[in-house]
Amino acid sequence: MFSGQMGYFILIGAIGLISSLVSGKLKSKFAFYSKVHLRNGMTGAEIARKMLADNGIRDVEVISVKGQLTDHYNPTNKTVNLSEVVYGHANAAAAAVAAHEVGHAVQHATAYSYLTMRSKLVPVVQVTSKMSQWVIMGGLVLMASQAMGAAGQYVAIAGLVMMGFATLFSFVTLPVEYDASNRALAWLKAKNMVTPEEYKGSEDALKWAARTYLVAAIGALASLLYWAMQILGRRD
Repeated sequence: MFSGQMGYFILIGAIGLISSLVSGKLKSKFAFYSKVHLRNGMTGAEIARKMLADNGIRDVEVISVKGQLTDHYNPTNKTVNLSEVVYGHANAAAAAVAAHEVGHAVQHATAYSYLTMRSKLVPVVQVTSKMSQWVIMGGLVLMASQAMGAAGQYVAIAGLVMMGFATLFSFVTLPVEYDASNRALAWLKAKNMVTPEEYKGSEDALKWAARTYLVAAIGALASLLYWAMQILGRRD
């Protein structure tokens, strides 16, 4: 049991390190492209509102929120939430992020299948993701005893299923994020919102943002497979 925990902590540590490196790279890219000012002088908020209008979306509000890289689209109240450095600034990074978040609004308006699936998974994952590891470890403890071994196996598998929902959520998130970026870049180019240099910066910034989700998905899968081997490897 302790060796299993140690292996898990090593795995999580390695994934955490990679995630930290990618996140750091994203922040440095954002800082770099924040210095590439847009020739048209449009702020992130103006970019977002124009993209919404060009897609015929008139019931979504663009608002400013505190923090850095806190930008997101909220389908519940239909708001595009842009961080202060994106909302009021005119640069390649702000344009990319603003257009990306509007990409999610467009997905919502067109009932994009993967976004719909992810939304349905949210309430399930909110409950199961916090419990799964503890349920699995509790099941493994029970499996180690002769009296409760069989029951422990069912408990551990139940925890594995819970973890499986979080892993599924991570992978469903990938097409949602990549599609939003593709919609953003296509619109920026089609409407001539940015120069070739500005477009290149926007594209690179979104590429690194997408990699953070990719690392998270790989980490979730690695964790699921690790615990699956721990559980199934103990079966008699």
